[in-house]
This record gives sequence, C-alpha cells and structure tokens, in this order.
Amino acid sequence: MKTDLDTLLEELTHIHPDFKLTPTDKIEVGAWVRWKCRYGCKAYGKHLNCPPYVPSPEETRKLITCYERAVVARFDAKPNPGVQPSHIHHFLWDAIKELYDTMFELERYAFLSGYYKAFAMVGLCCAHCDECIPEQRDLSPYRACGVVGQSPTVLDHVPKRFCEHQHKMRPGMEACGIDVFKTVRNAGYELEVLTSPYEKITFFGLLLLE
Repeated sequence: MKTDLDTLLEELTHIHPDFKLTPTDKIEVGAWVRWKCRYGCKAYGKHLNCPPYVPSPEETRKLITCYERAVVARFDAKPNPGVQPSHIHHFLWDAIKELYDTMFELERYAFLSGYYKAFAMVGLCCAHCDECIPEQRDLSPYRACGVVGQSPTVLDHVPKRFCEHQHKMRPGMEACGIDVFKTVRNAGYELEVLTSPYEKITFFGLLLLE
C-alpha cells in the first residue's frame, strides 16, 4: 500500500532532515552545464556517474517529465583534514560518500513506501571506490571483451558492466545537465559561488518522486 505523501516526507526526515519538496517544473536543465563538465573539470571522463557515461540534457528533460514532484536535499560538507584542497575529490571524500549513501537510502525508502518510480540524483564525482573503472590503468578486462580500440560510443557503455556498485551508483545532477544553482534556488535554498575552499561547503541531492 502506498504511503501518503505527507507521511512519507515525515518518515524521510528520520534519514535526512534537511530537504524541501518542489514541483519538477522548477528543475532547470541546460545544455551549457555539460560544457562546463567537458571544459574545466579535471574529473571529466574519470567516473561512471559523470560525462560521457551519463544521459544527455535532452534525456534528462524527458526523465523529469515523468515526475510531478521532487525533493531537494541539502548537506553540510566537512572537508577531510590534512588533505590539500587542490585534490578536491579526496578533500571532500567522506562528505561525498555521505551524500551518496543518504540519497540512495532516501530513494530506497520511498520505493519501499510505494513510490516505485523514485529515483535519486547526486552531485560531484562518485566516491564508492578508491579508483573508478575509467581511472584504472589496467584495461585488460576491456581488451578481453574486445572493447579497447573500438569507437567511443562502445566505451561509453561497456565499462559500466564492471562497476562494483551498480545497484547504488547514481548520476550527478550537473553531469546530466541540471542547473543545480537555479534548481536549488527555485526550491527555496540559497546557493552562491564559493571563492575559497575554506568557506562553508554545501552539497545538494535530488530525489524524483511520483
């Protein structure tokens, strides 16, 4: 039996208390977002939940039309002490893992409550493994499958078969073309560009509900 929405939202606060419900027409998607990933982000092509391994902005727009509402969740991110900010992924490693694990639990709880279309999206690069498959130098599994040397289209999809966390790995919002700044502001949160890695860092996740 499907839990009514108010009850579900109350129960989700026991997993993570800081979120806002928003209609999906407040989720902004732009082609320019993926260009920021491709040109400027050192992690491009290194993680399976980042471009070019994730759906395009056009596909994201189609996905969002399947839903009427979403939950935007806010997380306070604490950097790992002793790690240089220039190594941003490891600088924020534990905080990213907390974001990913929590968003997965929110999705799972909503699914088990009758919201079978529930789907979570995260932010930043995946931190489930110390080294993601595209980062690994040993490409022997792909050579064995006849993948290495083939077209980029094949490479974009086949490595996912070797992911050890396929059941819980979710795509990043910005990776799929979502304008996180505008979407978060539309939901009622404040978000500004940081000018220093030592300023307070905030993460956001998205849970699509129907």
